[in-house]
Amino acid sequence: MRFVIVTGMSGAGKSVALRNLEDFGYFCVDNLPVQLISKFAEIAYDTDMEVNNVAIGVDIRSGDVRQIATCLEELKTQGYPFEILFLDASDEVIIKRYKESRRAHPLARFGRVEAGIAEERKNIAFLREMANYIIDTSNLHTKELRAEIEKIFVKGQEYDSFIITVMSFGFKYGIPMDADLVFDVRFLPNPFYIPDLKMLTGKDKAVQDFVMNSEEAGEFMTKVIDLFQFLIPNYMKEGKNQLVIAVGCTGGKHRSITLADRIYRELSNLGHNVRIEHRDIGRE
Repeated sequence: MRFVIVTGMSGAGKSVALRNLEDFGYFCVDNLPVQLISKFAEIAYDTDMEVNNVAIGVDIRSGDVRQIATCLEELKTQGYPFEILFLDASDEVIIKRYKESRRAHPLARFGRVEAGIAEERKNIAFLREMANYIIDTSNLHTKELRAEIEKIFVKGQEYDSFIITVMSFGFKYGIPMDADLVFDVRFLPNPFYIPDLKMLTGKDKAVQDFVMNSEEAGEFMTKVIDLFQFLIPNYMKEGKNQLVIAVGCTGGKHRSITLADRIYRELSNLGHNVRIEHRDIGRE
């Protein structure tokens, strides 16, 4: 049996994660009081619950967070194996989600959301350090979070908590606010000025061939992949769990898409956990 403790930042997707685990056959209980965790583990392991896997949601709503650490030590002492899944997201994303939902942060019911987030991060930092799996949902869609959870808790695949997002964009629409690295590929030949290519995108082979047939494109790819092979291990060593690589051209439809797709494939072939997003492909 797998006994999973789902925790993390408020607004980072814990409820979504629990719903997905329930869909995958886990017996799920959310917001279980801290004092009941040990008893629940005893029931799950020592009695016939007729379930194979269990997941419980634990966060700052569950009670004194200091008691959580004591409870987890009790589980270890009693010999009950457990795994911790920690859901995280950037402060900016969490603030945006709370504003969109118009909900109050549990630690900032009468104050600023930012203050509540800061206090929560400090209080549950020990859980993040103890976590077996950390998923940063800042740039994950709901279906992508579901896929990550399925990979870990259903398929039993090895999980790489360092998630790389490669994003194409158009400078005319602004640089992505969450970008860690920004590459300007407007130095490459522009298919926009070729009548037969103007209405196509970097998803079309004709555009890809036009862009990649330039000597500069090949040299750029060689240099940028070499840079990533240096940077990524160092980011991981410093505890970073996500990297957003933004590749931009004028309109975000031709050169940036072509190069972003190439970078995505190269990093995937190197064994990294990579996702691709073309922010401006559908714009006029």
